[in-house]
Amino acid sequence: MSGIIQLLPDHVANQIAAGEVVQRPASVVKELVENAVDANASEIKLIIKDVGKTLIQVIDNGKGMNVTDARLCFERHATSKIRHAEDLFALHTKGFRGEALASIAAVAHVELKTKQEQEELGTHIVIEGSKFISQEVAVLPKGTSFLVKNLFFNIPARRNFLKSDHVELKHIIDEFERVALAHPTIHFVLISNGAEIFNLPSSNYRQRIVNIFGGKTNEKLVPVNEETEIISISGFIGKPEFAKKNRNEQFFLVNDRFIKSSFLHHAVMSAYEGLLKDANQPSYFLYLQVPTHTIDVNIHPTKTEVKFDDEQALYAILRSAVKHSLGMFNVAPVLDFERDATLDTPYAYKDVKSDMPIIQVDSTFNPFATEVEAKTKSSNSGSSYSSGNTSYKKQELQPSWESLYVGLKQDSFEVESRTFESGEVVTSSLFDDEIAETKTLLYQLNRKYIINSIKSGLLVIHQNRAHQRILYEQFLTNITVHQAVSQQMLFPLCLHLGREEVLYLKDLQPNLEGIGFVFESIALDEVKIVGLPVQVKESEVLDILNDLIHNLQQNLPEDSFSLSDSIAKFMAKSIAVKSGKIMNETEMSAIVNSLFGCKEPNFSPFNQPIFITLTTEELDKRF
Repeated sequence: MSGIIQLLPDHVANQIAAGEVVQRPASVVKELVENAVDANASEIKLIIKDVGKTLIQVIDNGKGMNVTDARLCFERHATSKIRHAEDLFALHTKGFRGEALASIAAVAHVELKTKQEQEELGTHIVIEGSKFISQEVAVLPKGTSFLVKNLFFNIPARRNFLKSDHVELKHIIDEFERVALAHPTIHFVLISNGAEIFNLPSSNYRQRIVNIFGGKTNEKLVPVNEETEIISISGFIGKPEFAKKNRNEQFFLVNDRFIKSSFLHHAVMSAYEGLLKDANQPSYFLYLQVPTHTIDVNIHPTKTEVKFDDEQALYAILRSAVKHSLGMFNVAPVLDFERDATLDTPYAYKDVKSDMPIIQVDSTFNPFATEVEAKTKSSNSGSSYSSGNTSYKKQELQPSWESLYVGLKQDSFEVESRTFESGEVVTSSLFDDEIAETKTLLYQLNRKYIINSIKSGLLVIHQNRAHQRILYEQFLTNITVHQAVSQQMLFPLCLHLGREEVLYLKDLQPNLEGIGFVFESIALDEVKIVGLPVQVKESEVLDILNDLIHNLQQNLPEDSFSLSDSIAKFMAKSIAVKSGKIMNETEMSAIVNSLFGCKEPNFSPFNQPIFITLTTEELDKRF
């Protein structure tokens, strides 16, 4: 009887491995750029088209490969990074599995051009879906060029599951930034659809951070340095006042490798305790160096999850280092219990003894005596007080109120009698409701709810959700039907955003202009705004745009209608009156009247109830 277990063919095994290694175009970018770093390249250029679905090309000036290595690198578990199992605990390279190139070649068309410095000619290899098409000798410069075209051409289901272009480009930029931050001495270039997004020259850590996240980042950074036997910490953290609601500027780089660690993140957050607003996240770019034998990176194919030998010690050291930097640079408040020097005794009076003051009292002084009596007693008294500085004088009496009427004529006059129309005012029952409404008062409960009395009982309105509904319908109408009124600014408002935010903002520009924003220019690191919606304050623009971009990236709108709807939702959420704001009766009345003029006053844009009614019968049952 024949066995049922069989070895899988190489092309099938490669596609299975590709499911773990190559999840999206950003996975290809990560593997190829890290290979270029491992090749000791000083210049790396990344070129993409259609967010990597059509083309991903990585060009480096590293050491290159010979003919044998160029052919062997596409085999599974073929690698130059390790030789023995013990090498897994002494890793100094990014890759070590030997699966990346085989997985990429299994799901795309790949061209490899490589040449070593000492060789006269290089090698040009073409592979399509794990099948070698050609291998030729070519005249090439030193280094390696990987060309990946038509990603997932043989797995259409995987291609259909890719997200929108905005999302895929964001993932590619994220991977590029992670490698670029870990290696500031390498010159990186990123070109997307012919436009240069990043050109990062060789620099130090701080300058690399500024080159990636914009010039205004420099003033936000606070240095961190800590040297211990088990870990070396360096890098920068952001000042609390510049914290954002997203986590785009949080990087842990352990042994020059980007990692994700909720444990270490919690250590940083605990150091910021009491300094951040609710739901805000600080920026940090922390470079950690630990002995290679105390860390295990062979946990996940993406190599972003690691295990440390002594996590508790790392937690305590990291938390202490961050807290020390916040205090040392006067970012965090410091309690000083030393005495104030201005309250100390002057040096000249240090040894001088103080004398008891002498008090002299005139025992014969009578405040109720007349002026003549006071003078008589003063002359008879021999005390130093009576013959001294002061003497009692009786205050002159003010005339009484009766004296105001002295001399007035006491003539009397009679008031002529007038007759007025008498009769009871009768009001028609038709206007009872209207009069009742005009006399209705609005109350605010706990700075959160608006209480309005109606004929059947009480109406309790959630002020934040009600305002969200009002603004949402206004914005949606302005985007889809006609443009909103914009308030022009005297001077342009310059905003400094990250590269990802600026690229995303360019795509949102038509929709935002429909709401009321007017953009003068949108550059790679600066946005100039010359007009704002009427509901938006100038001081709130940066936070509103950051929240809008963050929310849209999380909710991933696909088509144009859902994008317009999402923009209207999140703009309304950002601008709406917050719970906790005190409102006067005019403001509450405007919200109530506008709410019931909406098409759907019952629910907020996020399908939450806006108001409830308490009928008289329900109140009677309570009693």
